[in-house]
Amino acid sequence: MAKIRRNDKREMPALNTSSLPDIIFMLLFFFMSVTSMKEVTYKVSFTTPQATELTKLEKKSLVRYIYVGTPTKDFRKQYGTESRIQLDDAFAEKSEIGEYVLNESSNMNEEDRPKMTISIKADKETRMGIINDIKQELRAVSALKINYAATQRTSL
Repeated sequence: MAKIRRNDKREMPALNTSSLPDIIFMLLFFFMSVTSMKEVTYKVSFTTPQATELTKLEKKSLVRYIYVGTPTKDFRKQYGTESRIQLDDAFAEKSEIGEYVLNESSNMNEEDRPKMTISIKADKETRMGIINDIKQELRAVSALKINYAATQRTSL
């Protein structure tokens, strides 16, 4: 019988990296398509109030945000320290809210317009009079689906 000898040391073959650039580009395109960029630059600072009973919004593409809070440090010299309203990337007055909502709803599909939700992200120290004024402006343009943003309270 023949004896097989394995005395000579063999080196491990080199790793084939020819498909590595393809994998990297696939991952890059995946993360580029899945990741959403921050759409709004906050010009007001706000700390949302805490709540115990929260529900999550289903379709965020149908939500339009109204931010209410004190201007950030960059804008305090120009706008003061009183609560201000921000629509998209600009400060706004109460009278501009109706026009903003009508413009946003006109940019949506016809079947999605009744599903549009207005989310108010207000600072917990904001006076209720400003919130009531915003609600009156929304009522005037028949934007009746309103959401108030809050964070989950961890302890009672």
